[in-house]
Amino acid sequence: MRGSDGGLCAGATTDVCAGTTTGRVCAGAAGPGATLRTMDADRKIAVVTGAGSGIGRAVARTLADAGWTVALAGRRAAPLEETSAGAGRSDALCVPTDVTDPRAVAALFAAVRERFGRLDLLFNNAGTFGPRSAPVEELGYEEWRSVVDVNLTGSFLCAQAAFRLMKEQDPRGGRIINNGSVSAHAPRPHSTAYTATKHAVTGLTKSLSLDGRPYRIACGQIDIGNAATDMTERMRTGTLQANGATEVEPVMDVADVARTVLHMAELSLEANVQFATVTATAMPYIGRG
Repeated sequence: MRGSDGGLCAGATTDVCAGTTTGRVCAGAAGPGATLRTMDADRKIAVVTGAGSGIGRAVARTLADAGWTVALAGRRAAPLEETSAGAGRSDALCVPTDVTDPRAVAALFAAVRERFGRLDLLFNNAGTFGPRSAPVEELGYEEWRSVVDVNLTGSFLCAQAAFRLMKEQDPRGGRIINNGSVSAHAPRPHSTAYTATKHAVTGLTKSLSLDGRPYRIACGQIDIGNAATDMTERMRTGTLQANGATEVEPVMDVADVARTVLHMAELSLEANVQFATVTATAMPYIGRG
């Protein structure tokens, strides 16, 4: 993969085996003798999944602007390069990754370990609404499975790999922030798979938070409602409401989400935002249904 001039990914590249995806790392030159310690003790290392668009792209750029070194993970290389081009750093990894593939996830975190020696933050963001909105009686098994594989299994695989690295590294510890949804609290019509997986992510967050205590691994969750991205474009043209009507819903700037994640990320490991809910002020969430 070609590094983007002036962006996050630049300099020499090395191949990374990422399961069924052939990933390439775009970063400054990485020596073969990289260890579990960073060369710069003050450098903060983050992995952002789903970094090729939307919330992931906004968070990755905001972290980079705040001085973080970011590993960008997503399905396709070109969008990751576009994300990197919007930030002014030259020290990150771009690793095309299918989060539903255990081998690809293992390769992503192995690349982070080899290049940087540690991990301070995982923003566990990759997710999907699914191929379509459908009543539960019409939802096909493969449609259900595709959402579960990304939203739940993918989140688990990435969290597990991050947890292992954070537990083993010296100094020990780190932070995981899962991207939940307001659908983890109140569903939209015809969103069975998405809503079920986002409730499950809440359980994952709580379990990681509990199990991480002995190892200084903090885990929190951000539940987002109507951030302006390609995935929420339908909110601006009209979306089905609980009463059967189709209505336009307000959206908020995705930068507001990114700033919230940055705040959560930069707390000391002695403090944790367990759950944060960020929504467009006037969206029909409170009282939904």
